[in-house]
Amino acid sequence: MKLRLVLAFALVLGVLAPATSSADSVTIGIAYDIGGRGDKSFNDASAAGLEKASKTLDFNLEAVVTDGTSADREKRIRSLIAKNCSLIIAVGGGYSPALQALAFEFPDTQFAIINDASVTAVNVSSVIFAETQGAYLAGFSAAQISKTGKVAMIGNTNQADLFKDGFAAGVISSKKKVIPIVKYVSGSYSLAASQVISAGADVIYLSTQGSNAEVFKVIVTNNMKKNSKKVGLITVEPDQYLAVTNQTKRFLVATVVKRVDKAIIDVISKSIEGDQFLDYLDLDAGLFGKRYGITGGGIEFTIRSTELQRISEAINIAAASAEKIPA
Repeated sequence: MKLRLVLAFALVLGVLAPATSSADSVTIGIAYDIGGRGDKSFNDASAAGLEKASKTLDFNLEAVVTDGTSADREKRIRSLIAKNCSLIIAVGGGYSPALQALAFEFPDTQFAIINDASVTAVNVSSVIFAETQGAYLAGFSAAQISKTGKVAMIGNTNQADLFKDGFAAGVISSKKKVIPIVKYVSGSYSLAASQVISAGADVIYLSTQGSNAEVFKVIVTNNMKKNSKKVGLITVEPDQYLAVTNQTKRFLVATVVKRVDKAIIDVISKSIEGDQFLDYLDLDAGLFGKRYGITGGGIEFTIRSTELQRISEAINIAAASAEKIPA
């Protein structure tokens, strides 16, 4: 299996065009997370999938945006149910409590939730991504280009397994004399970035959700200092708001890409066919859906540095190991 590597220095966001209407077409509902389109994150990635789907599939589209409160999330989902949507796609785990209740109240309605696997209902397809596989490639790549012999992952406290089985495992597989370190964030991202840089890391993998601006600011400040070791960043898309500018893009080493757009197309195609994703994600817990990984192109690795371009074949070889990692 050869990983689809993307060599890029620019970020492109799709623009959603209205779906073609037809008297016989089904209606797809989408409940965007806070802010709706324009967030440069999961909402925009989902919209890109809808745009692509509209070019080849026949469906009408109903879209709503939440203000983020629990009451409003439920209200928005109910409004889509009232419009007889064949499929309702919820963007983000914030909708999980509402879907958990409404899925049982409306058992004949098909739902899907993006980037979350916590709703235990057979009519809810959880669409998730093999984050450990992406972290493995990030660790492998970081180790390949490190000059200091130390690389770091900045993550959340619940991502210990992601570090151990993903990032650190990737570093070890590189067979380089590189030490993987981790900093779990409980407060300031700036402080975490400063701490791992002070510890000697010259490549940072940011695995958290939210803005990457704070970490970028620390990296730019560090790299502009005379005689300082240069630090690069590996991000996750669309988990992090893309804060890449002319000043920061030269320090962006690579991006682990979750192909949310592909997942949206697949989920809609299934629904139009009268089907849904029902793979066992956790049989004991009653979680169903689909996990996207390197196999099938659900996880991609976008190379953004000339150093990594030179070893793209080695990264492809590493991907063969990464795709065997259980998510």
